[in-house]
Amino acid sequence: MSVSDQDPFQSIRPYNDDEVAQVVSNLITTPELIDALAQFRFPRLSKLLPGPVRWMVKRVLSAQLGKIDSVEKMQQLVASYMQKMIGRSTHSVTYSGLDELDPNGAYLFISNHRDIAMDPAFVNWGLYQRNMKTLRIAIGDNLLRKPYVSDLMRLNKCFIVKRSAKGIREKMAALTQLSGYISHSLDTGNAIWIAQREGRAKNGNDKTDPAIIKMLFMGRKKQGMAFAEAIKSLKIVPVAISYEYDPCDRHKARELYERASHGEYHKSEYEDIDSIVYGITGDKGDVHIAFGQPIDADLDTAELVADAIDQQILSNYHLHASNLLAAKSGHVSPAKQEAFTQRLQSIPEEHREQFLQMYAYPVTNKPPQA
Repeated sequence: MSVSDQDPFQSIRPYNDDEVAQVVSNLITTPELIDALAQFRFPRLSKLLPGPVRWMVKRVLSAQLGKIDSVEKMQQLVASYMQKMIGRSTHSVTYSGLDELDPNGAYLFISNHRDIAMDPAFVNWGLYQRNMKTLRIAIGDNLLRKPYVSDLMRLNKCFIVKRSAKGIREKMAALTQLSGYISHSLDTGNAIWIAQREGRAKNGNDKTDPAIIKMLFMGRKKQGMAFAEAIKSLKIVPVAISYEYDPCDRHKARELYERASHGEYHKSEYEDIDSIVYGITGDKGDVHIAFGQPIDADLDTAELVADAIDQQILSNYHLHASNLLAAKSGHVSPAKQEAFTQRLQSIPEEHREQFLQMYAYPVTNKPPQA
């Protein structure tokens, strides 16, 4: 029996406990990772004294990762960094709706997508703070071009979405494997996070792609379920994530402007990695994560399911002062108004229309209250 027969999800799943120690050992001795950390943490010093800086980074890396021999210990390490990040880059982080979910339930959380790393991280943090089982997180292989990045992500319960698959047969095989893995995870009591669409909603217009729903159904269809039954069994919980400030807003505004003005935008080689760094370290202001209700209606098309997810995300989206000011709606404090005005004025004038639109969309998209 081949390895793929024994473990059909081996190539995409997170690492198991019995694999962690070896992966960590490999990471600690990976020159490319050590160089990347040295250049990020000590950009000037690593150029002047590359040898000593690499030695120091390797020692620190060994101290932090050397005793990691299980997924749980890796999660605890990440949690300590998450706590520091929240203290440094947010004014507040609040949650709603989470207390209404079964703490032992294995839900499929589908959220709007604004930030590559922080969207699932904030959802996960809410679960972790309430002593609930943490998530398995979907991440595109376009972000995992370096093997050490893939290893780090898979150590932290991420599983791989093979966006780079070419050809109809290869794409179908990748989707089948992905859907099967998500179904298997839920059936074995493991919660999942996946974004409502491929790629971030850079213009702030949150909308679920029905193709995501069709992919999710594939695994249940293989189990013999009808569509409506399958959707109920997935326990889909829509999640609305709202940032007062998007750390990548100026970069998104520039890209949107380039697309609107020239019809295209050429992304640099490491732009996604830069976006991850900006998203983690940049000022987010107040952050709110609103958990919706599990979708339990009889819905027989992917489009109806996508609409149901959108209804909850848009209804539950917490409007910040930045949203209200961009949409010229409602009243905010003078201090909030001054902070937003300063942020707007720091954006190149030709990009400001796109900047304001991304913050205004949640206001214009919000359904009227019943």
